[in-house]
Amino acid sequence: MTGAERFARPAESYGPHMAVPLTSSVSSPSSVPLPPVGLTPAAGSVPSVGSASAAGSVPSVGPASAAGSVPSVGSASAAGSVPPLGHPSRPAADSVPPVGQPSRPARPGLTELRLSAFARHRRAVHPLGAVTLFAGPSGSGKTSALRAYEALARLAGGGAVWEVFPDPVACVPEWSRPDAQQRRGFRIGCTADGPEGQVRLDVAVQAEPALRIVGERLSAGGLVLLETALRDPGRGTVQAAWHTAGSSSVTRAPLPDDRLATALLPLRVAGKTDGQRQVLAAAEQMVVALRSVFACDPRPDRMRAPARTGSGHLLGGCDNLADVLWRTREECGRRHAQLVAAVRAGCAGPVTDVLAEPLGDGTVRALLDRGAGPRTELARLGDGELRHLALTLVLLTGPGVLDVDPPGEVPDAMRALTVLADGFDRDLDPRQRGELLRLAVRMSERGHIRCVGAVSDASWAAGTAGVTVVHLEP
Repeated sequence: MTGAERFARPAESYGPHMAVPLTSSVSSPSSVPLPPVGLTPAAGSVPSVGSASAAGSVPSVGPASAAGSVPSVGSASAAGSVPPLGHPSRPAADSVPPVGQPSRPARPGLTELRLSAFARHRRAVHPLGAVTLFAGPSGSGKTSALRAYEALARLAGGGAVWEVFPDPVACVPEWSRPDAQQRRGFRIGCTADGPEGQVRLDVAVQAEPALRIVGERLSAGGLVLLETALRDPGRGTVQAAWHTAGSSSVTRAPLPDDRLATALLPLRVAGKTDGQRQVLAAAEQMVVALRSVFACDPRPDRMRAPARTGSGHLLGGCDNLADVLWRTREECGRRHAQLVAAVRAGCAGPVTDVLAEPLGDGTVRALLDRGAGPRTELARLGDGELRHLALTLVLLTGPGVLDVDPPGEVPDAMRALTVLADGFDRDLDPRQRGELLRLAVRMSERGHIRCVGAVSDASWAAGTAGVTVVHLEP
């Protein structure tokens, strides 16, 4: 079986202690059968990577052979089984760009979000573009899709699994049943395109009885570069194996089960061989694509009150909008002029400036300058006007102003900020949402901003150049 065939094989029964079965990125979700999370394998079936055998022994990392023994990663297996990690198989067919395809993007970005088993989602594969709108009625899973994206970003930034998933049981699909050890979990993944081509990451998380990352797989070009699996549930580690292609085809080491192994690789891999450098390049591309994420859901009720002066970094709820305006108005006149023009298009009445003024008690308030008329405090604006103003500021500023954790070791020209906007069209009238979408497209064309939003109905955005619409069903 080649590396490409390994990716396309049907997913096996999954228990949260097992490694992550992958599906082909070109397959439709309905074409890949996937049993409910938590079901144990049927009698006579081969358990997934990292699962405990029937006799209670702990297998090594790697698939089970036909005879029932479990070879280590990189060992020879029976005919038709999965090739060893680091096997020089041909790249997957979908990893070879067709003739005439543009060169690989210089800035890594996600092109696919996979929700194999997460909240309401099952076997879901969602395409992502520079501007993506998840559309569907209430209960269709729009917010959970954005939550999964944000979770991957926080894990890539080095966040602990208990910080990223404060309520992990809420991420477990309702239809899942625990296995014999009362274990349940969920699976998420993504694909990042960039200078290294398409790099895939899939993560399995056990939510019950203890929260931990129990399986992870990083791959590129049909080659598995990193694979982890839980071998001993009594230890707080997973067994990791990554591609080396030197005197030893793989390197094995225990890694903590509360952190994303992909984010830890730059600290563990020396980069002395071509294989190690390939692993590092793929891991760094995935981390860069995920790290710069700003989850934003402006709260008009909090934006109306004066804001206490602070760092000048905009919070996710935009509570401190006035403080940020106090800073940005003086820092970049050209960008502030663009903000004023965009706010003018989304607010009722004339707008000649957007400014902030100190109140003498350590707080500042934001106002609209109406020209000849009196200045209008933000407290007097409607919810739609405030949300339009806040999202406009987010799209026009970037990581230097937003409260994000970008990879500081990566030049700005090599990374893009992704804005996650839950309720992208909430409280907006047709004019405001149209102006905001056009601004998102215009900023994404420059390459520094990507936007993923959730809307109840995307009919107004259908056919807009540069916008990817993902329709969800309840």
